[in-house]
Amino acid sequence: KVLEPFAKGDDDNFGLNSELLNSLPRGTTLVEYSSPNIAKKFHAGHLRSTIIGNFIANLKQSLGNNVIRMNYLGDWGMQFGLLGAGFKQFGCVEKLKDNPLQHLFEVYVKVNKEAEHSEDMKQAARDFFRQLEQHERQAVSLWQQFREMTVKEYQQVYKRLGVHFDIYSGESFHQDQAQEVVQELQRRGLLKVSEKCTRVVDLSPEGDMTNVCTLLRSDGTTLYITRDIAAAISRRETHGFDEMIYVTDKSQENHFSQLFQILVTMGHSWAERCRHVSFGLVQGMKTRTGDVVFLEDVLDEARARMLHNMSQTSTTKELENPEETAERVGISALIVQDFKGPLQTDYRFDWDRMLQARGDTGVFLQYTHARLCSLIRRNEGVEAGTFNPSLLQEQTCINILKQLLCYDEILHETSKDLQPRHLVTFLLKLCHFVASAHRELPVARSPQDVAQARLRLFRAARSVLANGMKILGITPVPKM
Repeated sequence: KVLEPFAKGDDDNFGLNSELLNSLPRGTTLVEYSSPNIAKKFHAGHLRSTIIGNFIANLKQSLGNNVIRMNYLGDWGMQFGLLGAGFKQFGCVEKLKDNPLQHLFEVYVKVNKEAEHSEDMKQAARDFFRQLEQHERQAVSLWQQFREMTVKEYQQVYKRLGVHFDIYSGESFHQDQAQEVVQELQRRGLLKVSEKCTRVVDLSPEGDMTNVCTLLRSDGTTLYITRDIAAAISRRETHGFDEMIYVTDKSQENHFSQLFQILVTMGHSWAERCRHVSFGLVQGMKTRTGDVVFLEDVLDEARARMLHNMSQTSTTKELENPEETAERVGISALIVQDFKGPLQTDYRFDWDRMLQARGDTGVFLQYTHARLCSLIRRNEGVEAGTFNPSLLQEQTCINILKQLLCYDEILHETSKDLQPRHLVTFLLKLCHFVASAHRELPVARSPQDVAQARLRLFRAARSVLANGMKILGITPVPKM
């Protein structure tokens, strides 16, 4: 019964149509993840939000939901006042065209230094940001240029990670709506004036101002949370989502708790279907050249180390594009290392352990998948004829079958807490069973009917392994 769906080859929907998974609610899910700041190179610190968000979006999609993948860019705030004023003084149009983010990074460093001791520069930054807020053409045009160049560069990094977005949004989209939120709160009598003359919402149960959330500075300008409230309302109106999931580090837990509370207080009951998936920090992420700042350096290093490891084996010479395979396997290693434990915990980055071919790693998943592909390629045509499942009596076969049978249960458990570790553990266990089967269940030297039954089992294992890897955000390699 388990192997029936594989009679005609691979089955991408294996386990997904089970009664257990059909009991899950389906609808529109909006996932906000990655969300770096524009005009800066892609920082390695955004890796976790990017791959965790991508996994959640993949999982929700595979379970039959309509998924909207959103990147909410940090593209507003006083730092753009500094950058705009700094570019007028230190910027170079040619350098901006050649290497946009590197040049903007250099400008930002210079202008920050200048602003430390120059009141004129601070004033110029305030003036530029005010021009932005008032939609003055020249300021907006420069800011737009910065934003477009950033998104273009980020898309290159996302392409390497196998990540895509349906929408690139940002704080800038919600400037005017943030003012409407303030007016709405005022109308409902929820906005209070603090001792510092800021405007706050009192979230304390007793109404005694012991837990307040600031929405307006004393000069009347909005804050990050004001724009987040406006963004949530706007998304609900535009996309009519059934649930919205935010993926950020655990330092923002209080921010999201306040955000959801304010939305409910404003009468938006759908905010109860919003959730924050938080994660811990990565410690000790270094490349050979020292501490890591940029994600591209991590991806380059993973590829280079993997290429070196692969060059020690004989099969690598047969690969058409060893660099591309090393890139995919290196990224698998990054993802599995990140997903093995509870997302909330911090973990120590370890290159050597991460890239082991025999440990519980992304490399082991890829190695098992490539080995199964090779076995199926070498025995093409063997599966024709009548399939006899009674020839799969060995304990090794039963272990694989039982594991495949659990696939829908693992997806069900994962859908509840959105933790990728359940799926990672399941796939690694499947790979260990497959490794035993490779040793104990030869295909080539067996009678035709036995070879055929075993090959069906191996094909099923490969299909489920590939499906699970894709949900994790890993592109399976056919050779390595």
